[in-house]
Amino acid sequence: MTRRRTILACAAAGLTAVGLAAQPAAARPAPTASVRLLALNDFHGNLEPPSGSSGRAIDENGDTVLAGGAAYIAAHLRQLRNPDTLTVAQGDLIGASPLLSAAYHDEPSVQFMGDIGVTASAVGNHEFDEGYRELLRIQNGGCHPVDGCSPAGPWRGAKFDYLAANVLKQRGHAERPILKPWTIRRINGVRVGFIGVVTKTTPSIVTPGGIKGLKFDDEVAAANRAARELKRRHVRAMVLLVHEGDQVRPGTRPDDCGAVPGAGSRIAREADPEIDMVLSGHTHQQYICSVKDPDGDPRLFSSGSSFGRVITEVNLKVDRRTGDIVRSSVKADNHVVTRDVPPDPATEKFVQTWKDRVSAIADKPIGKITADLTRTPSPAGETALGDVIADGQLAGTKDLGAQVALMNPGGVRTDLVYKTSGSEGDGVVTYGEAFAVQPFSNVMGVTSLTGAQLDALLEQQWTPAGEKILQPSANLHFTIDRSKPIGDRVSAITIDGAPLDPSATYKVAANNFLLGGGDDFTVFTEGKNQVLGPIDLDTLVAYFNAQGTISPPPLNRISGQ
Repeated sequence: MTRRRTILACAAAGLTAVGLAAQPAAARPAPTASVRLLALNDFHGNLEPPSGSSGRAIDENGDTVLAGGAAYIAAHLRQLRNPDTLTVAQGDLIGASPLLSAAYHDEPSVQFMGDIGVTASAVGNHEFDEGYRELLRIQNGGCHPVDGCSPAGPWRGAKFDYLAANVLKQRGHAERPILKPWTIRRINGVRVGFIGVVTKTTPSIVTPGGIKGLKFDDEVAAANRAARELKRRHVRAMVLLVHEGDQVRPGTRPDDCGAVPGAGSRIAREADPEIDMVLSGHTHQQYICSVKDPDGDPRLFSSGSSFGRVITEVNLKVDRRTGDIVRSSVKADNHVVTRDVPPDPATEKFVQTWKDRVSAIADKPIGKITADLTRTPSPAGETALGDVIADGQLAGTKDLGAQVALMNPGGVRTDLVYKTSGSEGDGVVTYGEAFAVQPFSNVMGVTSLTGAQLDALLEQQWTPAGEKILQPSANLHFTIDRSKPIGDRVSAITIDGAPLDPSATYKVAANNFLLGGGDDFTVFTEGKNQVLGPIDLDTLVAYFNAQGTISPPPLNRISGQ
């Protein structure tokens, strides 16, 4: 058709050539796509607002404010979200949880995480507290093999993907991750890959029996394998969710980095340069950092405190042509989950439902205290609450022949405070409060160690990874000297007032975490004639019942500096 005929045809149709030419061309998409990530880490089942120091955070003004609680998390997330948002997490969402969540094997917390839109999370070490098979149940669904279904009915599984690129199990002739190593999400027309890894130290900080047959590979090696796999699938925008982190220098403002380089920043520096950012957890610290990747390019490295007190917001742009994150566009901030906003009503109702279900157990008084029993250490590392727990463990294992008891400090999760937390009255300790102190349901046991082995065990309180002072029962005393080399710091060990006999045999009580070599106390695994007894929490409850009222003991069982 000639140009003239084209014009006539257009005119016949009620159009003009001028009008046709005036039609705008199809709008081209922007060269980059905006994406917002909102991240949580180390929630530990804190559906209710955490109390004490665990419920406070430092805001952007440097002020200490109340923070955390599921209903406030939901409210803040609603304010922070836009249409291009993905919500992720960095592990320890469950485990070491308050009774409200733990009584039902943390199903309430996992449901809450799904309800607020978490789409992927790295596994944390505490996800293995009840063993990896229980973690698989939490991911995939099904009722608990011992306790059955919760009051909510059959568990349907997590609504999000747990990622575990470095947790391997032999399958046939190959080692394969027990859960997905990575996952891909599409948002605003682009694809983002998420990789999850957990600290490779997990075998030393969880009950060994629950992870038997698993290998915890180096985090960087596993992340790099996953990155190569994502690249083969033409995914170039990559985020590493890692349950490992660094500490923070004292006095650091929350908007500063201030991180003391450690295991977390090693991962952030050494991981494949295809990985664009590293969101971390585990150390319960709060920081926003920039590190150099192996190619020398800047890479975000962040952590968002713990117990639901902080939400990390990351804004970024993805190049639509290459599919990669534009590093220069990455902006991050840690938002404190303050309690000065209206709590989310649906979440409040959800939490109250579970409170009602567990209240008959949680509110039962077990005894009284005359003052706070805290985890505040003496110069030698001894704590009042640790001492009381060790005393209760010794009393609860006497019928198994125990002569002394030792408690790991990391298993004491919160303080017992004198001031009432509800309607029970000042000084009254409830089952729920005791559970918050010892939430792991570890089994107590007694093993036989020679005096020389007990001495060697106490020397294992110091490792290159740090110090962990065991809390002794009242009849065990020793002196420490941190100025001496590791392996020669403990002296003057006495039991019932008598010097330790290196050749004699002593029956030592401890929880199964320690007896299995947890926290690198490997000498425990050399013990003989091990027998198991009650749950650790049950020994504490029975001790309170027997004593009636307990006062803070003097911190004189461990001497030295």
